[in-house]
Amino acid sequence: MTVASYILVGLVVLIIIVPLVIFGIIWLKDEKQEEHSVLRNYPVLGKMRYILEKIGPELRQYLFHNDNEARPFSRRQYQSTVISAKYKNRLIGFGSERDFDGPGYYVRNSMYPVQRDELKVDNEKKIRTKIYKIDKDNLFRRKEHREYTEADPFYLRDDDAIVIGGDTCRKPFKVKGFVGQSAMSYGALGEKAITALSTGLGMAGGTWMNTGEGGLSQHHLKGGVDIIYQIGPGLFGVRTKDGEFSWEEFKRKSEIEEVKAFELKFAQGAKTRGGHVDGSKVTPEIAEIRNVEPWKTVDSPNRFRQFNNNMEMFEFIEKLREIGGKPVGIKIVVGNLDDLETFAKDMKESGKGPDFITVDGGEGGTGASFQELADAAGLPIRAGLPLVHDMLTKYGVRDRVKIFASGKLLTPDKIVMAMTMGADLVNIARGLMFSVGCIQAQVCHTNNCPVGVATTDPKLQRALIVEEKSFRTCNYLLSLREGVFNLAAAAGIDTPTKFERKHLIYKDEFGRVYPVEDIFKQAEVMKLVSG
Repeated sequence: MTVASYILVGLVVLIIIVPLVIFGIIWLKDEKQEEHSVLRNYPVLGKMRYILEKIGPELRQYLFHNDNEARPFSRRQYQSTVISAKYKNRLIGFGSERDFDGPGYYVRNSMYPVQRDELKVDNEKKIRTKIYKIDKDNLFRRKEHREYTEADPFYLRDDDAIVIGGDTCRKPFKVKGFVGQSAMSYGALGEKAITALSTGLGMAGGTWMNTGEGGLSQHHLKGGVDIIYQIGPGLFGVRTKDGEFSWEEFKRKSEIEEVKAFELKFAQGAKTRGGHVDGSKVTPEIAEIRNVEPWKTVDSPNRFRQFNNNMEMFEFIEKLREIGGKPVGIKIVVGNLDDLETFAKDMKESGKGPDFITVDGGEGGTGASFQELADAAGLPIRAGLPLVHDMLTKYGVRDRVKIFASGKLLTPDKIVMAMTMGADLVNIARGLMFSVGCIQAQVCHTNNCPVGVATTDPKLQRALIVEEKSFRTCNYLLSLREGVFNLAAAAGIDTPTKFERKHLIYKDEFGRVYPVEDIFKQAEVMKLVSG
């Protein structure tokens, strides 16, 4: 046979025989299996169906959804976060992609906005960071480089700084930035992601890092950022081997300089229950931090056993303050308005209570939750936050606590909306995950995060370069703070701490407008509670 003949035979085998063999194997295997009905009747076409079903989320995300579709975040929201982190740039051209015909909230701009040099902002100490510069960008080639730059930090001035626990603690927590990291545990995220976030937040300054209920690790401390130590019902990091609360461990944690406050987690927006970490994520290091067994799935209780009512909880908080000397707050999800009113009433009558309340919306994220809890339990932030603010105001205790808000507040406009509805400070989790490389693969609960963020697998974490993502984290925070100051100026106020409900307006789908202060009135809260 000639060379040409061999080539011809090879092509026949490759093009005809090999596919037929594969076809036959699939047919014989799937026709006899009992698990899938479709594959029994249509072995090959059914296999194609399952392949398309498997890649469907990626097809929708990259090809079929427009820029404002998709959940939990649209492509526009994701890209605005990534661009802020990478280029420290929020400029757009031509016009907004927002649906202005639909209902929504708008900042009430002033006819006489505040000039930039009139803003009460502290930009004296510059931040040395790195940003990307695009050299060439076309269909077939993209070239860019990183360079150092001096950036404005956009801190609040000292007289506007937010002080938590000023009248109750030996060591109050003073915050000059109003945006920080929401609770994300080491274990839910890998050590590289935690280190990048700590370093970037520390670089930006004026902010905080919430540990999540997984305890405090050396990775949280690497950036020198202020820490809010979250204590969940599982008591990780402050527990005995038997799972009881350890006052000795708590005292030891309170003596760490970077730890500025403690937060008792009652609930989380995406899961009104205790946390969950798959056993594949529980490395020996994580197990030691949490005081649990390695490689075993961890499910913490859905409530604290240390107290059973508000008064007992207040006493527990008092003891934490006395021993630790630092502010103590709680994290809640609003649902039962009777419970909320009782809480505010008990605060007034006892003269006790937390130094801050973190209000998480039902739309908040998580590393792992049950579908029914994520979809149905707990009010979204735009409903829950005003209720908390108004109920505390009704009982005259609002001035005793600071309110943190969280729940998809990852852009300056969303932050401002939360501040006008009652928040003093804003927590962000998934926006910061985007800054360290998250692509919304939505496999956080499997330990298979393809970009090394929500995984403890060393091989997958190779994708995450800590130094590079640290700068992105810093840039994202600086961009957020600058954007909020820009909106404050547009609203005619010189500092974001002056945002009130009068600075926000709501437009319905018919073009009718309603002042937000008329929508959320204390009288309305009273009607809701009384039924």
